[in-house]
Amino acid sequence: MLLLLRLSLPTALALTVAACASAPPPPPPDYPAPGARRLDAKTQLETGRRY
Repeated sequence: MLLLLRLSLPTALALTVAACASAPPPPPPDYPAPGARRLDAKTQLETGRRY
């Protein structure tokens, strides 16, 4: 019984701390911004970015 109590208290504490953690920020969108200029073919080949 004492073993069960010793295991459950740290587990409850860890779950409480994990529940209070903030969510990670959302990933950036894959599409370019409305005012962004499009890359030319050479720049796309050099950087590996395609639009």
